Amino acid sequence: MTVEPGHARRGEEALPEDRYLDREESWLRFNQRVLELAEDPGLPLLERVRFLSIFASNLDEFFMVRVAGLARRMATGLAVQSASGRQPREVLERISAVAHELMLRHAVAFHEEICPALAKEGIDILRWDELAQTEQERLRRLFRDRIYPVLTPLVVDSAHPFPYISGLSLNLAVIVRDPERDGTLFARVKVPPLLPRFIEASPNRFTPLEDVIAAHLGQLFVGMEIVEHHAFRVTRNQDLEIDEDISEGLLQALERELLRRRFGPVVRLEVESSISQEVLDFLTTELAIDDNQIYRVDGPLDLAGMAAIADLDRPELKYPPFVPSKEAIAADAGIFAAIRERDVLVHHPYDSFTTTVQRLIEDAAADPRVLAIKQTLYRTSGDSPIVDALIEAAEEGKQVVVVVELKARFDERANIAWARKLEQAGCHVVYGFVGLKTHCKLAMVVRQDADGTLRRYCHIGTGNYHPKTARLYEDFGLLTADREVGEDVSALFNHLTGYSRQTSFKRLLVAPHSLRSGLVLRIEREIEHHRAGRPARIRIKCNALVDEVIIDALYRASQAGVPVDIWVRGICALRPGVPGLSETIRVRSVLGRFLEHSRVFAFEHGGDSEVWLGSADLMHRNLDRRVEALVRVTDRSHRADLVRLIDLAMDDDTATWWLDGDGTWTRRSAMVDGELLDIQTHLVRSRRWRTVDG
Repeated sequence: MTVEPGHARRGEEALPEDRYLDREESWLRFNQRVLELAEDPGLPLLERVRFLSIFASNLDEFFMVRVAGLARRMATGLAVQSASGRQPREVLERISAVAHELMLRHAVAFHEEICPALAKEGIDILRWDELAQTEQERLRRLFRDRIYPVLTPLVVDSAHPFPYISGLSLNLAVIVRDPERDGTLFARVKVPPLLPRFIEASPNRFTPLEDVIAAHLGQLFVGMEIVEHHAFRVTRNQDLEIDEDISEGLLQALERELLRRRFGPVVRLEVESSISQEVLDFLTTELAIDDNQIYRVDGPLDLAGMAAIADLDRPELKYPPFVPSKEAIAADAGIFAAIRERDVLVHHPYDSFTTTVQRLIEDAAADPRVLAIKQTLYRTSGDSPIVDALIEAAEEGKQVVVVVELKARFDERANIAWARKLEQAGCHVVYGFVGLKTHCKLAMVVRQDADGTLRRYCHIGTGNYHPKTARLYEDFGLLTADREVGEDVSALFNHLTGYSRQTSFKRLLVAPHSLRSGLVLRIEREIEHHRAGRPARIRIKCNALVDEVIIDALYRASQAGVPVDIWVRGICALRPGVPGLSETIRVRSVLGRFLEHSRVFAFEHGGDSEVWLGSADLMHRNLDRRVEALVRVTDRSHRADLVRLIDLAMDDDTATWWLDGDGTWTRRSAMVDGELLDIQTHLVRSRRWRTVDG
C-alpha cells in the first residue's frame, strides 16, 4: 500500500508534496545522535568510547545495505524518486555530503576528545613511533610469532592482477621499489581480521594492528625498498539477494548467497588523509569508484574496533552496574500459576529476561504437563539457553515447533547453525513464507493443567529471544494465559507453518494483512472522538516512522486537532510542527545506556485507552514484507503504565532530542538545559528496580 504525493481522499484537501523528510538523511542524523553521545563529557568515558565504536559499525551497515541497495537499483534502472522528492542521484550526493561531514567529526572526536581523555585515565592509544623501545621490542616478538605467519603480501604486476579486496577488510597499500629494476610496484597486505584491532604494547597502552605490520614490511618484502604505505578499507554491498522460487531449499540458497556476498560492488573507500594522490588514484581506478565514494580521514581507520577498549575492566569509567528486578514473577511462585492469575507485563532490561521469558521456556521444557512449545526465532545468541530448552523439550518427547528466520540480516550464519541443530534434535523447524520475513516475537506453551484444562500460555514481545541483548535492549513483553490471545497465537502459528489463510484475529493485529489498516482505522477513530468532544490523543513509541500512509493519517489527525506524540529512536520521515499540517505533532528521541527497541501504540479512544505492543515498526518492510504482530493490552494498570512512560519521555523536563520540521534534531541535555530527567536512569532506580553499588 503506497501513497502518491498530493494524494487525498474524496472531500479532503491534498497534503503538500514536500511533507516527507528523506529517510536516508534521517538515518544519518540518528547516527549523528549516537556520535553526540560519544562527544558528551558528562557520560562515563568508556561508554563514550563504546558510542564511538557503535557510530562506526552503524555507518558500516548503512553503507553495506542502504547505500549499496540504492546504487544497485540505480545500476539496474529500478531506482525511482524518493518520497521526499529527491532523485536517486540527489539522494546519493546528499548521503555522501552528510556522511563525509560525520566521519570527519567522528575522527575529530577520537583524536581531540576521546584519546586525550583516555590518556588522563592511564589508557593510551599510540602510533608505532610513540611507543617506548621496550614496547616495540615486545611487539617485534609478537609479530614474529603470531602475525607474520598469517600475512600474505600480494604484488600487482603484469603477471599478478589487482587482488580482490573483501568488504570491511583493513589493508595496507604498499609501494615498493626493486633496487635492481627501474620503477615501483603496488602491493596489498591484508590486516588479519582474527587478531585484536588494537594490540596491547604494555598494560593499558595500545597501538593499531596495522602499525605493527607496517613497522615490519621489510620482512615481507625482503630486498625491496619500502617507498610508502597507507591504510585503506572498502565497504561492499552486503545485502542479500535470494530467489526463493528456485527449486533448491531456502537453507542451501542462503548458504550459497552468503559466499557470494563477499564479492559485491564497492560503495565506499576509506583512506587515511596522509595517502599520496598517486596511490589514491591507483586504488580508485582498480576499484572503479567515483570521487564522492572516497572518504579521507585522519587514521586509524575502522574505529568499530574501539569496542575492545570500551570493554576494559575499569568499572569506574562505565555506567554503574545494576541487577534487573526478579519481582515480575516471584521465584517461589510457579510461572504457570502466576500467568494464570494475571497477565504479566515485563519491561527489559529493567525486568529480568532470565526469570520471566527464558524461565517460561525452560520450565515448559521440564514440565511433564506441557504437551507442546511453539516459538519464533529471529535472532538469538551463540550459547542460547532458549535453544537448549527447546532441544531438551523435543528430546523429552514434547512437540516443538520453531519458526526460524534465516534471513535475519547479518545473523544468517548463526541462524543456519541453530536451524540445523534444532532439526537434528527432533524439532519441527519451519522457515516461514516465501517473500516474507517472520519478524513477530511469539512463544506459546500448550499445557494440560491440574484441573484437566488444556491452556495456552503465550508470550508476545517487542524484542528477540536473545538473552544477551535482553540486557542491553529496551523491550516489552506480555505473558498471558488469556483464551482469546491463545486462540489468536495458535491461529498465527498455523498460518506460519501450514499456510492457513486466516487474516483476522481477536486481540492481534498482524502484518502484512491487517496491521497498517488497523492502525490507520484507530488514527481515524481518534479524529472522530476529537470532533465529538471526547478525549482523543495518539501516542506512538517505535524505532522508525517511514510509511507514508501512516504519516499521512497522522497529518490528518493533526489537522483535525488531535495531539500526537511520537517517541522514535531512529528514522523519522514525518515533519512535526509544520503550520497547517502537523502543528499538534511532537517527535522526541531517546538514546543512552540501553537501545530503545520497544514498539507501543496508544490511542485515547474517548477516555478508555486502547494500547498495543509488538514487533512492528512503521516502515514498508514491516507492514508489507514481514509477518509482524501487535497484541492489545487489556489490563488497565498495564495500559496506564505504558501511557505514563510515553508521557514521561515527551515531558519537557526529560533529556531528549527534539525533531524540527526541517529535519534538524536538537538535543536537550542536562549539561545545556539544567537538571533534566534521564529516563533510563530513572527506570533503573524507580519502582521495583534497584541499582547495585559498583
